[in-house]
Amino acid sequence: MICTHADVQLTRERESERERGRGRVRERERARERERERERKRERERERERERERERERERERERERERVIGKERERERERERERESERGRERERERERERERERGRVRERERERERERERQKEREGERERERESEREREREREREREREGRARERERKGEREKEREREREREREREREREREREREREREAE
Repeated sequence: MICTHADVQLTRERESERERGRGRVRERERARERERERERKRERERERERERERERERERERERERERVIGKERERERERERERESERGRERERERERERERERGRVRERERERERERERQKEREGERERERESEREREREREREREREGRARERERKGEREKEREREREREREREREREREREREREREAE
């Protein structure tokens, strides 16, 4: 085949065109590569941003965890405080109960003391009653003594009266004898 100048020229032009085409292809490829590189950078940046966001989220989660821990600790502390307050309340109630028991003890002791005082009072009253009874007995004894003395005096007076009556009877008999003698003399005189 005979190649003419025109063929050569055409071949060169086609070659140049192909070269230019390849250049444009390469340029487009490089542009695409640059775009891919930019995209990769953007992706890396997005990934870094996502990582930062994940880190922020982890930090927020850690913060929430710390808050939960602090909240739980506060809740436990409140629970402990409630328990301490309940214990203080129970202790106050126990103390009130002890005080009530002490008061009941004091009341019982006062009641026992009043009972002992009543017993002592009864004992004193019994003693006074025994003393009164003794005094009454002494008075009865004195009365019996007075009666005995009165009876003795009465017997004595009766004895004196009887003696007086006996003397009076004796005098009467004497007078009667005197009258009898007087009548005897009177008869004797009449007889003379």
